Amino acid sequence: MHDGWGVAFYQGEDVALFREPLAASGSALVRYLETQGPSTNLAISHIRHATRGTVQFANTQPFIRELGGHTHVFAHNGDLPGIEQSGVLTIGTYLPVGQTDSERAFCILMARMHALWEEAASPSLEARMLLLAEFAADLRILGPANFLYADGDALFAHGHRRLHRASARTEPPGLWVLQRYCAPADPAPDREAGISISQGDRAALLIASVPLTDEDWRPLSEGELMVVRDGEVLAAYVPTVV
Repeated sequence: MHDGWGVAFYQGEDVALFREPLAASGSALVRYLETQGPSTNLAISHIRHATRGTVQFANTQPFIRELGGHTHVFAHNGDLPGIEQSGVLTIGTYLPVGQTDSERAFCILMARMHALWEEAASPSLEARMLLLAEFAADLRILGPANFLYADGDALFAHGHRRLHRASARTEPPGLWVLQRYCAPADPAPDREAGISISQGDRAALLIASVPLTDEDWRPLSEGELMVVRDGEVLAAYVPTVV
């Protein structure tokens, strides 16, 4: 896509964020990051197809905000018409900088998370997961709601529906996942999936809108919410009704 790209590399509780409102294929910065990008235990990237808002830096994902001394990152794939008029998805003290429905959804999530983090210096994983499950259910009413959200401690991935070119229909799956366990002898870098693994045996979890390699990727169920830390799935929740 030619509408923008971005990637966030976690460095502890902070993030190194790189974004450009132009095609990744022609970006000198992308070429630089391929060989000189920072090492990280968690990276979130996004390639934009503009459906709401002009092509500009402020509308380019991922988006970040601070809460509880952590940098929170959000990337959304989908379209959420009517989010401004939703009586359930109300904006709080976090306000969008750009015009996208995706950033507005993130601000709504941050307002809900703010109340949770005020109650505890480090909210439990269960409490965060329950809040995100409710938030995701509210988004699904409006439209495709695939998203990645991280708070410096864990990554939360929600799969829903997306437009599939082969069928020209909006349907599941919205995200795919691949678990890897990489030994020191494994070849690196991985040119297909875009990562390299260093320093001994490691778990790596890849989540993407479409499979990036010819390996056995698993589609997330419709409405599935997955929690990941250090390359391992900690928990998963699938609603009984979507």
